[in-house]
Amino acid sequence: MAGTVESEKVDVSFSGKRCIHSRNCVLGNPHVFVPNAKGEWIHPEAASVEKVVALAENCPSGAITYHRKDGGPQEKPPVVNTVRLRENGPLAVHGEIVLGDETFHRATLCRCGQSQNKPFCDNSHIKAGFAATGEPPLKDTPALEARDGPLKITPTVNGPLKLEGNAEIVTGTGHTIDRATRVFLCRCG
Repeated sequence: MAGTVESEKVDVSFSGKRCIHSRNCVLGNPHVFVPNAKGEWIHPEAASVEKVVALAENCPSGAITYHRKDGGPQEKPPVVNTVRLRENGPLAVHGEIVLGDETFHRATLCRCGQSQNKPFCDNSHIKAGFAATGEPPLKDTPALEARDGPLKITPTVNGPLKLEGNAEIVTGTGHTIDRATRVFLCRCG
């Protein structure tokens, strides 16, 4: 399911292809994102624009996005591009992500190798029993001159994800594993 729900002050878009069912939306405000609803389940008019924006920006996969019509600020890339290793799960990327001809700010990318929606995670790691730490050993790496900017992600054929641009790779709890301007990340499981 994909599409946009319009309201007077903010439009909310949803991409079922990108959703990993983290449930941040339905747990964050079940009046805006109604769980198990038959028919329309997104109701941006049920909360303030600021609350709708916060809910959308809390979606790790970027499946939920918004467009403000009230003159308020649109979503901006973070001041630090991060790649977070999720315990037994995907890579959660937050940055000025450039993938093919698209630019967006949030994505969950497959690292188990089983997704049918590569490079995005589709939760296949659960059925596959993928096990990988979210807390690998830390490295002492120098700070980057810049920590933001475009982060180009290129999936290689039957190989790793190539990242080009400023990025901090962090553990699930936020400790820095590495800082890089070019890195290859395994997605073979």
